[in-house]
Amino acid sequence: MSHLTETHDNAVVELPPPGTPIIEVTDIGKSYGSVIALRDVTTSVKTGEVTCVLGDNGAGKSTFIKILAGAHGHSEGTFEVDGEARHFSSPREALELGIATVYQDLAVVPLMPVWRNFFLGSELRKGWGPLRRLDLKRMKEITRSELLRMGIDLRDVDQPIGTLSGGERQCVAIARAVYFGARVLILDEPTAALGVRQSGVVLKYVAAARDRGLGVVLITHNPHHAYPVGDRFMLLRRGRSMGDFPKSELSLDDLVSMMAGGAELEALSHELQRQLPEGEVES
Repeated sequence: MSHLTETHDNAVVELPPPGTPIIEVTDIGKSYGSVIALRDVTTSVKTGEVTCVLGDNGAGKSTFIKILAGAHGHSEGTFEVDGEARHFSSPREALELGIATVYQDLAVVPLMPVWRNFFLGSELRKGWGPLRRLDLKRMKEITRSELLRMGIDLRDVDQPIGTLSGGERQCVAIARAVYFGARVLILDEPTAALGVRQSGVVLKYVAAARDRGLGVVLITHNPHHAYPVGDRFMLLRRGRSMGDFPKSELSLDDLVSMMAGGAELEALSHELQRQLPEGEVES
């Protein structure tokens, strides 16, 4: 079943059926001189699915998303979009193909209204010549309706975006990317600075974007956030892939174990166990 989505220019675009590959990377790698930041990474991003990229700090997640987003070109391997090999030289090239990235800092202006942040840099105008002016009414209506489509009922879009919760600000950024034509949505650690409740809010919006037919790349170090919404899991450690798994082949316990280092964590837990005096039993 295909999805219909309306973009900012009112064009109705029919997205391909869920499961259709949009991005496919094979043995992708990135080197900075003699320093290898990423090597032998293979995964895919498909319509209506969430690909989770997991790893600790320094695992190579940032390098990987910068390649997908067009900020860095890859040094090795193949990077295909819609079946065609690509080598981006700028984020603009990625955006033109519908690959949008929402970074952790969100790049919003806290004191500006929600609607102004939604259209920042792409304001709608009406009239002609010297009478040309911002179409405030239409921008406010679109902001309200697009947020509602993502599951957030925000009646007052004139309030400063800084008054919203962290989860709601993430929703505004996600809805904005969808409205401006994103087919692939890359989310850089969207729950990293949030509490349990707000993390749940963001994951709900991730699922809403997936259900609208987008391919989502969720970057995170938290397997408990990734597993409920993920369809595919690619794990990175020290710049190398530990594997690329569909959800059907990987349980949450397996994912946590791989993230934690498995045998290494078990050995550490034995080392850290409190040694009790002989004959004493720990309560």
